[in-house]
Amino acid sequence: VCLFLGVCGDEFSVLRSPQSVVFRDGSWPIPGERIPDVAALSMGFSVEDDLSWPGLAVGDLFHRPRATVLVTVKGVDKLALPVKGISYPIENAVPFSLDSVANAIHTLFSEETPVVLQLAPSEERVYMVGKANSVFEDLSVTLRQLRNRLFQDNSILSSLPLNSLSRNNEVDLLFLSELQVLHDIASLLSRHKHLAKDHSPDLYSLELAGLEEVGKRYGEDSQQFKDASEILVDSLQKFADEMFNLYSGNAVVEVVAVKTFNSPLTRKTRSILQSSQSETENPYNLAYPYNYNYSVIFNIILWMMIGLALAVIVISYNLWNMDPGYDSIIYRMTNQKIRMD
Repeated sequence: VCLFLGVCGDEFSVLRSPQSVVFRDGSWPIPGERIPDVAALSMGFSVEDDLSWPGLAVGDLFHRPRATVLVTVKGVDKLALPVKGISYPIENAVPFSLDSVANAIHTLFSEETPVVLQLAPSEERVYMVGKANSVFEDLSVTLRQLRNRLFQDNSILSSLPLNSLSRNNEVDLLFLSELQVLHDIASLLSRHKHLAKDHSPDLYSLELAGLEEVGKRYGEDSQQFKDASEILVDSLQKFADEMFNLYSGNAVVEVVAVKTFNSPLTRKTRSILQSSQSETENPYNLAYPYNYNYSVIFNIILWMMIGLALAVIVISYNLWNMDPGYDSIIYRMTNQKIRMD
């Protein structure tokens, strides 16, 4: 087991979770591509492929969390998180996104406009939908905005012990600006606490790459990297506690620590040559795998056809044995009209 964990390296940790979501304590490795499915199942959504990972139990089906917060930390395979959390090794750490979870939220709660926030400060990549557009409209997202935010009076620079980190280094400022984003998200949400009490679930997906840049600049054995790791752990724990309290203890806060991804993140696109490529890849003309909705559609069509067949049989039988003189109002009225004439 120790050798296997050493090969996996990367780690998936659950900092806070409600009682309705049960994570079992164990060293079961989780595939990197199935992390979005874990987030979806913990929120009560269905997934296309069954997840046979024993780390997530069924839990309470009638009380689902109102928020899921997933923070991805790049550049380190393990963080010195508190003992009260639960951690699992990651097998095959590949890039992932929570787009499927966000689409499920949009589909099921489109009228309630839930909060969906996906943010990567180092890449200036932001995606806000629903009420997040109004709540986080003042959130700094570009590198210039983040740097200006750090030098304001109410920034984290006045409260964080920088130790060996410097305010004059661009790499250090990038790392500190990501911590400032964590602080601002919790601060802005605390001003709109009513959003954390509605019935629609919220989603927060954050990607932090500042620690990776610090390791590249100073080295992973440097004092700057050690100080940055300690500051990041404290900030993540504080952020998890604040988000958990804002949602009244009904939120799941998770952290993914990844040294390096095995492959770059690629989006699935449709090519105009897709038909010709599929013919070469499938020379035996094999059928495609069944979708998980196949049994549902099959039962709907089957029982509908059986019901229609029975209805036709019953109607045909009644029409065949009908007495025109007594059962049909058309013949009855016609006979009376003839007698009157």
